[in-house]
Amino acid sequence: MGKTSKDKRDVYYRQAKEEGWRARSAFKLLHIHEQFSIFDGVQRAVDLCAAPGSWSQVLSRKLFEPCQTDDEKLAVKIIAVDLQAMAPIPGVLQIQGDITQESTAEAIIAHFGSGDDQKAQLVVCDGAPDVTGFHEMDEYMQNQLIVSALSLATCVLEPGGKFVAKIFNVTENDLLETQMRTFFKHFHIYKPPSSRPSSYEAFVVCSDFRLPAGYIPQIINPVRDNIREIAMKTGSEVNQRLVPYIACGDLNGCRSVVNKLEFTDKQIELAYDGLMNDPDFPDAVKASLEIGFIAEFNKRNIPFVCTHSLW
Repeated sequence: MGKTSKDKRDVYYRQAKEEGWRARSAFKLLHIHEQFSIFDGVQRAVDLCAAPGSWSQVLSRKLFEPCQTDDEKLAVKIIAVDLQAMAPIPGVLQIQGDITQESTAEAIIAHFGSGDDQKAQLVVCDGAPDVTGFHEMDEYMQNQLIVSALSLATCVLEPGGKFVAKIFNVTENDLLETQMRTFFKHFHIYKPPSSRPSSYEAFVVCSDFRLPAGYIPQIINPVRDNIREIAMKTGSEVNQRLVPYIACGDLNGCRSVVNKLEFTDKQIELAYDGLMNDPDFPDAVKASLEIGFIAEFNKRNIPFVCTHSLW
């Protein structure tokens, strides 16, 4: 948690310290539950981009710790996924992995067991990329993270499951809503009272998960992958129509979202330099994001210097 004077004045910061939460963001998930009852009937949950673990703590305290018997505790399965290791949390299994990799989805499914009746009932994601200062670029990067989290959720959620993820609140949410409603019957955007008023963040809260007929769940990473190619690999005509739309809102094949947003060459270069020179950003994520930047550099004829990269 932050240690600035503003944080120390914040009621949720102080309350988090008093109650042993790892971050004040725990209250955001608690408030989402108060509004939407997302924990009701849930025994199997996944926390994506979990570090430092405040949301996993909430899942532990709400789902695992109230159990009275060993059998009840065995029935509760909570998985936390992050590239970074975290201190242990009671009742939480940690997977140190990348949410854009199929191996991570396979590890989650293996822990829950086979069959729809053993899949996750709730997937939450409070992840966010480091901001660049360019709002359009930050929203774009956050949207790519949501697509990755959503695609993993389609692989591990049982029918009727729930999904919660952070977004950067924008005025136009029609596209996001239609993308989410492709897989969920109910969709809401909610800003909990514990989210600072000055923050652009909000949360999508989706419920009643169902796969479209003929759709084959697959991991989607729009920054790294050729969207058309990965959709065609499934052999499903439904995937070939829906994957480009889920990835970038395109119903006629995946157009370049970066071009659509009309970033200047200088903004692209600054965003790339800021990402690659950030020592706290995981190298595995840098490697996957760099592919998209290099493709854009080549398309724009921007000189690319390999020494930008620090690994």
